[in-house]
Amino acid sequence: MHRVIISGIGVEIPGPKITNEELVASFNAWVDMENVRRSVSGETLLQKSDSAFIVHASGVQTRHVIEREGILDPTRMAPRIPARPDDALSLQAEFGVASARKALDHAGLQPSDIDLVICSASHHQRPYPAIAIEMQQALGTKGAGFDMGLGCSSAAAALHIAVNLVRAGAHKRVLVTTPEIITGHLNFRDRQTHFIFGDASVSMVVEGLDQGEKRPGRFQVLDTRTWTQMSNNIRTNLGYHTRTAQDDPYMINLEGNLIKQVGNKVFKEVTVAGHKFIVEFLAEHGLTPQGIRRFWLHQANARMNAMILKLAFGHEVDHDRAPMVLERLGNTAGAGAIIALSENHADMKPGDYGLLCAFGAGYSIGGALLRML
Repeated sequence: MHRVIISGIGVEIPGPKITNEELVASFNAWVDMENVRRSVSGETLLQKSDSAFIVHASGVQTRHVIEREGILDPTRMAPRIPARPDDALSLQAEFGVASARKALDHAGLQPSDIDLVICSASHHQRPYPAIAIEMQQALGTKGAGFDMGLGCSSAAAALHIAVNLVRAGAHKRVLVTTPEIITGHLNFRDRQTHFIFGDASVSMVVEGLDQGEKRPGRFQVLDTRTWTQMSNNIRTNLGYHTRTAQDDPYMINLEGNLIKQVGNKVFKEVTVAGHKFIVEFLAEHGLTPQGIRRFWLHQANARMNAMILKLAFGHEVDHDRAPMVLERLGNTAGAGAIIALSENHADMKPGDYGLLCAFGAGYSIGGALLRML
């Protein structure tokens, strides 16, 4: 059995930013136009959004996106991302490569040192060729690459696979990358979800340590765990069969096929499941939440994270114990917990424990118990 570490972490945040106020202004302008039509047809009028509602519901103040102008155009309300020719690097691969290069630099490695690339994200730009294979070619890594996904638990699930492949000796060094361009799949005309997500790309290098080798300042991965339970409360139906359900399969209707979420049920059910997962996972290693120096949780909802930790600790937990990046970045799906880890670990001491835990659609939960070397 090999000791396995996360030797490098890379984060790429796109420059364009959208505030709550900008998003609300665009949404409300569209509601005004849509309600004129609805008043004539006799349909139920839509409710406007506001910044106070967004902050209360999620804790999000701003989000970074690949492209903002199309999103803020009330006549479009979707990012404007031009198609690229097949022989050009795709946007998602480009985004993944940007964070991957940072992770490799952090690990002190060359692309040729990597023998497997896993691209794991909540949404992929296309089904094939795999984005991971495209990244493999662009970076110059060895071996193979494949794509996978598990909603907002995608990075944690890929880490679970990478760690166990390295531990088993199947691979020496694995690059896990999670390029989340989730705004391309978000319904910006849905009041319940239009404000939630932002774009971000993260990467991790997972590798084994030789006997006696030391890597101070890096995290040893003591154990990983995944859990799933079927739920339709976070769902998208946009897929390969979408066209087959249309009267005209060449004029795809996106209505009802983009991201939808039953927020109140998700909050209650994931809070209970997340708390149970954390407490039981730690107990398997003779640990309690009080013995964990830092928690890097999925960055989806500030109130949900606070409730999960309050149930686990018996009292409220501050930012030092469980840092949040949600306020300024929004929910970056699988990338969020890794960003929180990247930005909040330098002050940890050798021997300190940390818990990475993400949860989302599925329902799905992925966790990793880490210890600072």
